[in-house]
Amino acid sequence: MTPDTTSPCERVITRVRARVLLPLPLAGAYDYLVPADRAVAPGDFVIAPLGRNSFAGVVWDAPADDAPAGAAVPEAKLRALEDRLDVPPMPAPMRRFVDWVASYTLSPPGAVLRMAMSVSAALSPPAPLVAYRLAELGAAALGARQLTPGRRRVLATLGHGQALAPRDLAAEAGVSPAVLRGLLELGAIEAVELPEAGPDAQPDWRHPGPVLSADQRRAADALIAEVERARFAVTLLEGVTGSGKTEVYFEALAAALAAGRQVLVLLPEIALSVQWLDRFARRFGVRPALWHSDLTSTQRRATRRPIARGAVSGVGGARSALFLPLARLGLIVVDEEHDGSYKQEDGVIYHARDMAVVRARLAGAPIVLVSATPSLESQVNAAQGRYGRLHLPDRHAGALMPQIAIVDLRRQPPPRGRWLTPPLVDAIEATLARGEQIMLFLNRRGYAPLTLCRACGHRLHCPNCSTWLVEHRLMGRLICHHCGHAERLPAECPHCATPGAFVPCGPGVERLSDEVGTLFPAARRAIMASDMMIGPLAAEALVGSMAAREIDILIGTQMMAKGHHFPHLTLVGVVDADLGLAGGDLRAGERTYQLLHQVAGRAGRAEHPGRVLLQTASPEQPVIQALLAGDERRFFETEAAERRAHSMPPFGRLAALIVSARDGELADRIARLLARAAPHAKGVAVLGPAPAPLSLLRGRHRRRLLLKAPREVAVQPLLRDWLARVKLPGAARVQVDVDPYSFL
Repeated sequence: MTPDTTSPCERVITRVRARVLLPLPLAGAYDYLVPADRAVAPGDFVIAPLGRNSFAGVVWDAPADDAPAGAAVPEAKLRALEDRLDVPPMPAPMRRFVDWVASYTLSPPGAVLRMAMSVSAALSPPAPLVAYRLAELGAAALGARQLTPGRRRVLATLGHGQALAPRDLAAEAGVSPAVLRGLLELGAIEAVELPEAGPDAQPDWRHPGPVLSADQRRAADALIAEVERARFAVTLLEGVTGSGKTEVYFEALAAALAAGRQVLVLLPEIALSVQWLDRFARRFGVRPALWHSDLTSTQRRATRRPIARGAVSGVGGARSALFLPLARLGLIVVDEEHDGSYKQEDGVIYHARDMAVVRARLAGAPIVLVSATPSLESQVNAAQGRYGRLHLPDRHAGALMPQIAIVDLRRQPPPRGRWLTPPLVDAIEATLARGEQIMLFLNRRGYAPLTLCRACGHRLHCPNCSTWLVEHRLMGRLICHHCGHAERLPAECPHCATPGAFVPCGPGVERLSDEVGTLFPAARRAIMASDMMIGPLAAEALVGSMAAREIDILIGTQMMAKGHHFPHLTLVGVVDADLGLAGGDLRAGERTYQLLHQVAGRAGRAEHPGRVLLQTASPEQPVIQALLAGDERRFFETEAAERRAHSMPPFGRLAALIVSARDGELADRIARLLARAAPHAKGVAVLGPAPAPLSLLRGRHRRRLLLKAPREVAVQPLLRDWLARVKLPGAARVQVDVDPYSFL
């Protein structure tokens, strides 16, 4: 029997009707008849027919016969449920979470449910595990001429009474599967069914942790107290890079595990967080159960089933882990809470940090938001008393913060055709001479961001998107980073037919690596970028090589800022510190400061002092000056004052409507209709329509409208009423993004 996490008052003896939510983009739950010989309750997983197909769904709420008169669908029109699945029901807090996310994001509830049912195979009984063992007759079932050397080895391998899986038995005995089948047919061995494998070993909170500093101990004790209260509370844990924030919240995880609760840690890119996983294993004896997009369907099924049974106590995952059925949730941690990858931009558009706070509230559990550079939203919530706040001011074990200096590209430019300035080259030479490591940061993948014809100026662009193709020389391709379109470099210009006229413009990490190889041919170098790290094993190998000092110069993108700890890395060079400041994005300054601060924080994390050089053509920019002065508080105060003056988030609300269609004229027409139907309310303004900065994406023309409202206004009712006024043709789509982070 599987454990039942539904409260007794929800359990019923029989139901004539049930409302079932299906994991499809439908507006709500559908009514079904419950067979007389079945009993279902909210949270039960059932099989329900829809059209010509059948789907697994969830019994969602009170039956329709309790609704007001006239609201129920006539019984004659209802179809019957086909089955109730023998799996743990979806807990009530999880069902409320699905409803809440759907309501907040204006998404169909079924589309949100699909994220909570992403592994449909986990609802089916596991395939039986078959093993082979000696039959009662064993070798006696064979004649002397049938007892070949291979068969003798199989019987000898099974002679100790154990049962082995076919693949393991064949490998250990050194035979083919055909030999095993022959022994099975002759009755010398027999097949037995093994019980379903239990979960892996679980984190042990009794494992001793490291000795904490006084500041760490105070912060850890405060978090432990919140866990012991077993109620909802939000705490912002901030501290300089290298201050030991992870070890602090590990103490809170241990307290939750000791109380028999489940814990969830969200990380921006769990597949790349190799060092974090190793630290978790050192603290708790094993790695947590993992949940991220690089898992195979088999791994996801094997992980979700024991989580639903309550047999897994610790989970580390990407944003989608929020939708796992953790019924005994005792603590959520959102590490690097400022990171932009927590925002999902496709399908159901949501911010995992904000939804994690909601998940914790509905579960009655505390949540910890962790960052060296917290988002302005979290800082404002802490300043206004909605969140608690803990601060770690110093690096752990006496390590010093790195010295940061700027290189003014206007006064000390690099030689023509190169990207590293003389001061940075000199610093690299000196660091290599000391036997220490260097990190060069350029947040631009590939070899060059633009390829143009030097004869006519034609630029190679994506046929599906309004963006240039990026040269990836190591792959021999020009690639669109938005839709994935790839092509080879043309032999001649398609515009003027000049052969061999294309030249790369600007640097990417591959081009920077070539320059480093030219300047420092003896140095061992590697590139760390998402398109070159195919899966977690590749990332783990690269991080291991860097930690083992097998790499002298690591060149990469923002992946390098994800909490890595390399004790011998003492120099960080930021090749283009101005890169993220262009474009007028609301959060451009904040994001650039956070990213550069995190990158700079990789330097000098142990006994060797660190140094950071920022190459910039705009040293007067507030972001650059704040980094140079180490004055984070002043930067965020200035940023907050500017946002407050313009009633921008977190001091106001934004919601975007993105219209898209294959036909540009249709997209324009729908956008104009929406503009004419825009809501009129006090303090509410609608901007647009206007072509999106990415006006063509994956073959669809895109137009944007932006609703701006005071902080106290709930924008969802306004948006629902607005959208209801415009009838959309099937060829057009309108995507709703409440609290947008990207304005592309």
